[in-house]
Amino acid sequence: MSNADYKDVEQIESTLPRPWEEETTFNDVLYDWMGRAPWLAISGAAHLLAFFVLAAIPWDAFNKEDPPVITASVEAPADEPIEEPEEEEIPEEEEEIEPIEEPILKDAEVSDHNEEDVDQPFESMVGDPDMNSDSPFDSDNSNDVMGIGGGAGGKFGGRLGGRRNLRAAHGKGLDQALKDALEWLKNHQSPDGSWDTDEFSTECGKIGNTVCGDPGYPQHDVGSTGLALLAFLGEGNTTDSGDYKVQVAMGIKWLRSMQDPDSGLLGEKSSHEFLYNHAIGTLALCEAYYATKSPLLKRTCQNAINYINRARNPYSAWRYDEPPMGANDTSVTGWMIFAIKAAEDAKLQIDPGAYDGAREWLKEVTDESNGRVGYSEYGNLSSRITGVNDHFPAEKGEAMTAVGLLVRMFMGETDPKKSPILKKHGDLMLRTLPEWDPDGFGSDMYYWYYGSYAMYQLGGTHWKKWEAALKKTILENQRKDGDEKGSWDPVGPWGYAGGRVYSTALMALCIEVYFRYGKVAGAR
Repeated sequence: MSNADYKDVEQIESTLPRPWEEETTFNDVLYDWMGRAPWLAISGAAHLLAFFVLAAIPWDAFNKEDPPVITASVEAPADEPIEEPEEEEIPEEEEEIEPIEEPILKDAEVSDHNEEDVDQPFESMVGDPDMNSDSPFDSDNSNDVMGIGGGAGGKFGGRLGGRRNLRAAHGKGLDQALKDALEWLKNHQSPDGSWDTDEFSTECGKIGNTVCGDPGYPQHDVGSTGLALLAFLGEGNTTDSGDYKVQVAMGIKWLRSMQDPDSGLLGEKSSHEFLYNHAIGTLALCEAYYATKSPLLKRTCQNAINYINRARNPYSAWRYDEPPMGANDTSVTGWMIFAIKAAEDAKLQIDPGAYDGAREWLKEVTDESNGRVGYSEYGNLSSRITGVNDHFPAEKGEAMTAVGLLVRMFMGETDPKKSPILKKHGDLMLRTLPEWDPDGFGSDMYYWYYGSYAMYQLGGTHWKKWEAALKKTILENQRKDGDEKGSWDPVGPWGYAGGRVYSTALMALCIEVYFRYGKVAGAR
């Protein structure tokens, strides 16, 4: 305290004698004490009385006011555990996002960066906690829109739980067929993580002593790998869960390595069908990203989707070219829409105009009198290549009609009462049910794949009739021994190009129709 502070202090005058002023004797002190004795007695009595009064007060009654004090003392330490996690979470998000996304955006040499990312393990990938949920899908869109997790039964339509339902409802036949198919795909995956369309037989010897036949075309490795990945993902496998997590991680790594760092294209423009490969590969990667939320995949998927956006004809659909040349076809458009829908479900950036363009295209090529969806023109049949697969009669299948039906449902057109064209599509498809008819050239696995998913969503009699034919076709024609055990011969008009990997992946996906996607609203 400073000297100025002492100015306001009241001076107290002491009544005690000052030794330097006078000298006090013992007699003086004794006389003074005896003079004040009565007052001391009175003071003592007063203090004693106050003691009894205080002792008689019911102090317990005042305990009601203690809670505010207690509450304050409890809240103070409770603040510590609440604040600590927040301080830990923020740095984790910054460490995960900033080093991965921002450098990629700014790095001109993305190819080098992608190669480094591809070599990184996928241990950090976290599966979707709602993957096996039995609750309705809580998408940003309405629950009646089909997608990766569309409809009831969880975000993946109950992919894990549905496997058990498949076993319970349909016996062990289909479940065992799926298991054998996935084992064949596992045993014929290349060491680099791809499924080699024409040289998969180099991996033979793990099941039997024979060599698998029926190779496809080498330019379809991206598409074949995408289909195989979709089969594993459809059963509920991710990079960190499931019996085939190793195969999934390897396949994803290879697909990422095949992306052009500048354009986003998966694979090369080695054939005029390269956009098929890109769309299927993109669909597989987006489903994987949806399940894992890995930042390593986010950039890859977004670049692949951006490429799809650039390949679309303005205000319309897709065909074989990027940049687009003005032509469209229903087959390529179908795969593109499915890839975009997967990206949308995964919270990636898409062009909403793609859905509008696809709708306009379907209107243009659909014959509403019979429900047939044309390939490239109003009401025409699926395409055939003269001298290559023209011996498979196009009238023995309704592949484009199946594509059109499923595309409509993916985009939210799910109620046959509101959209009568859906039932017309289904009625037309009932005329050509799945049938293993390689000698009569009536087999079409491409049609069976799209048809199975479309009829399952349509439900009712349409699905029951289709299901009976599909089960018979699948179970009776799967290979049962040797290195081909678990696979299917690539019959049909497009088997020559896709080969045994293509046919086996498609049939595995057909079995997974029971749980890969949930039922949409309006399906019966």
